[in-house]
This record gives sequence, structure tokens and C-alpha cells, in this order.
Amino acid sequence: MTDDTPSYEQAREELVEVVRRLEAGGTTLEESLSLWERGEHLAQVCQEALDGARRRLDAAVESTRATDA
Repeated sequence: MTDDTPSYEQAREELVEVVRRLEAGGTTLEESLSLWERGEHLAQVCQEALDGARRRLDAAVESTRATDA
């Protein structure tokens, strides 16, 4: 994660706000497209963080199974 990439929590919080603004309407087409693009980026950041967490959990479980065997 680079310095300008938000943490999972920051990305999730901003994504909620993006969705709220899109659902509320009242934005221009250009603003809506910009919000949509930002939302797509934030969703990707969140998914990558969740995928990384899943890999860590899977590795921990596998490590535990290997020591128990």
C-alpha cells in the first residue's frame, strides 16, 4: 500500500459516503461519473485488503494444522 492509498477502514468509510452521495442524486453527470470512478477504486482497495486478510488467515490455519499433524 502506498502513502496515498487509504487503509481499509478509510476506504470503506469513504465508499459509504460516495454511495450515499450517488443515491441522493443532485449531482451533475460529470460529478456522478467522478464519484462512480472513485467508488470503483475504493471498492478495489477494500477487496485487496480483504483478500490479503483471507490469505493471512488461511496461512495461519494451515500452519496450525501442520503443527498439529
